[in-house]
Amino acid sequence: MEVGTGDRFLRLLIEHGGDPVVLEATVRAARGRSDLVAALPEEETRRHVRALVQGVLAALEDGGPGAGVLAAAERLGSDRARQGVPVAAFLDGFQAGRAHLVRMLVAEGRRLEVPDAVLLDGVTRIDEITTALVHRMVHAHRVTELEMARTAREARGQLLRQLLHGEAVPVGAPLDAAAAYHCVVSDVSDPAVAARLEAELTAAGPGLCGLVDGRFAALVARLPEPAPGPARPGPLLVAAPPVRPAEIAPMYGLGRRALRAGAGAGLTGMRELADLALLTATEAEPELGGLLAAALLSGLDRDDPFHRELAETALAYLDHGGRIEQAAAALHVHGNTVKYRIRRLRELTGGPLSDPAGGAAVARTAHWWWALHRWIAETTG
Repeated sequence: MEVGTGDRFLRLLIEHGGDPVVLEATVRAARGRSDLVAALPEEETRRHVRALVQGVLAALEDGGPGAGVLAAAERLGSDRARQGVPVAAFLDGFQAGRAHLVRMLVAEGRRLEVPDAVLLDGVTRIDEITTALVHRMVHAHRVTELEMARTAREARGQLLRQLLHGEAVPVGAPLDAAAAYHCVVSDVSDPAVAARLEAELTAAGPGLCGLVDGRFAALVARLPEPAPGPARPGPLLVAAPPVRPAEIAPMYGLGRRALRAGAGAGLTGMRELADLALLTATEAEPELGGLLAAALLSGLDRDDPFHRELAETALAYLDHGGRIEQAAAALHVHGNTVKYRIRRLRELTGGPLSDPAGGAAVARTAHWWWALHRWIAETTG
């Protein structure tokens, strides 16, 4: 519906509702109000807030929430129930996002000298719409909770949560208390994607999967064959070595730390926890990494794009065991380019990336890798 020339508040909402700055500020408000909402991946909250804004806009233009807007509200409520977020925490985040959005619009309206009566009418209409959306979300949340409580799947999901959180509980089917299982963690929160991952992980053997702390996790007897190559398809999954169910909780904690480090490094696909050990340990000590970067890479200029190329090339060189051709293939450059950049880096920093003839060669190489990794992260930031 075309916006009437006199409806200045509605025009204001349409002009600012899709603003990325407004969206991100509303996301922060929603996550700041509820710890459980904040524990979810940020993109999940962003999806929720975007649906709220778009739903309000559509309802204002159509004179009220239509079937599509109400169906979207039901999906959000149902998703939150499947993610284990209680309805009170869910509504806290929703109301915080709504309150921030209204405050921003009223402040902007006053700045543009929109009459108070028009602003009040607009806020009243938004309240009517969000009330209808809340009713649908709460209803869908409760219906989904009841359906989950009546199924064996919820019992299995509860067992998975208790084991990952370190609670002493009897281990039942489909697990065996005496068998060993890989703990697999991810940042996947979409129930549809989680269902696909569950099918892939349990195809190789028995397992227990579900959304724990808002993210997909699993205990599986066997892992699927990893995809070849450094760039692996699909979301990042971190798999711990197999342990008995009673020993899973520490693996879950380590896996979550490795997942954060791997996500920060842009990794994708299935990754072994042990393969991420160095990345996880160094990611936990950013200040120490910064000291190494300052000590070893003081000759590099963060504002010089060529110096960034030198650092990225050196990191690829170390990641590929000092093999020129493999590093060149990963960077899509000629081998001579890699040689030249390594030589220039040595000239600028005054030290070799590795020195097999010297003492503590492994430690020196690790220090260079850590320094380069941290320097690139800080430069990008």
